[in-house]
Amino acid sequence: MGPSHSSAQSTGQLPPRFDLGFAAGPGYLSACTAGLPSADTAAAMRAFVDEWERGRLDARALGEQARRCRDLFAEIAGVRTDRVALGTQVSQLVSVVGTCLPDGAEVLCAAGDFASLAHPLEQLAHRGVRVRFAPVERLADEVTERTALVAFSLVQSATGAVADAAAITDAAARADARTLVDLTQSLGWLPVGATGFDFTVCHAYKWLCAPRGTAFLTVREGLDDALVPIAAGWCSADEVWESCYAGHTPLAAGAGRFDVSPAWPALGGTEAALRGIAALDPRAVHAHDLTLANAARETLGLPAGDSAIVTWADPDGRDLAALTAHGITASGRAGNARISFHLWNTVDDVEMLARALGR
Repeated sequence: MGPSHSSAQSTGQLPPRFDLGFAAGPGYLSACTAGLPSADTAAAMRAFVDEWERGRLDARALGEQARRCRDLFAEIAGVRTDRVALGTQVSQLVSVVGTCLPDGAEVLCAAGDFASLAHPLEQLAHRGVRVRFAPVERLADEVTERTALVAFSLVQSATGAVADAAAITDAAARADARTLVDLTQSLGWLPVGATGFDFTVCHAYKWLCAPRGTAFLTVREGLDDALVPIAAGWCSADEVWESCYAGHTPLAAGAGRFDVSPAWPALGGTEAALRGIAALDPRAVHAHDLTLANAARETLGLPAGDSAIVTWADPDGRDLAALTAHGITASGRAGNARISFHLWNTVDDVEMLARALGR
């Protein structure tokens, strides 16, 4: 399913790409913006359109696809299937988690974190909920007895910084605070799943290489009743076909009560993408991505790091423009140029980077 990393690590060579049928050539350095589809994922997306065009969509079969997506995500995240809810956007799932907060509660968030995590919690100000921000490297020190929830991305979108999850969760436990962790920029390359946190959210279209439109929530066992399923619908039951109409709308026994009706066009591609990721050795993926990212850092004159996302100051966008001009897909965030390395990348991408920036 992928390359052998043992020889690459022992000889100091940079690793080859994983063989999942990625069509893109060198130069796509933007998994942190959107992952690429494998051949199986692309085929599944085309199959949906073909079936739709012919008038052959099967809603029950699509429901089974949704179930398999949940099963695969649970495997990747390291939790039981009944701990996973299926949604479409991170912000919608964060809004559900926000229902666990009492009036007047304090939420501690990482400064500069992605808006889909922090913004829904800020909308609870009408209940007296206060969102306080601190640098991600100081989150553990900033937890106090007033903190009810600590919400942070495990890997920061703007900088690629990896949060000290162990220190933060320890501090939260001492303060009897709950944790909400966004895995969108980590799950798929960083081998840290959902088990260590009270709640996690993850959109699958980045490092999990799924189409946009499928997101997941995990809820620690025992906390289902702490949340209100504010977006409950016909898919929030264990037997969805018996819960389509008002008058019989039971909630699922587990975290499935927080499901929303899935985006049908994304399900087949999501299933194929998650199946491909689940078949890989997460330690090999981590080694591959980090080896290439650190090779890029060396090219850029940056110290080695622990993230597959590489950022550097580019306030006028000059470096980003140079990358684009040389056929490299990258991004700019918060005054930084931003690149990242994942399954399809090789040493060719590092060499392209060096040529583009004249390094």
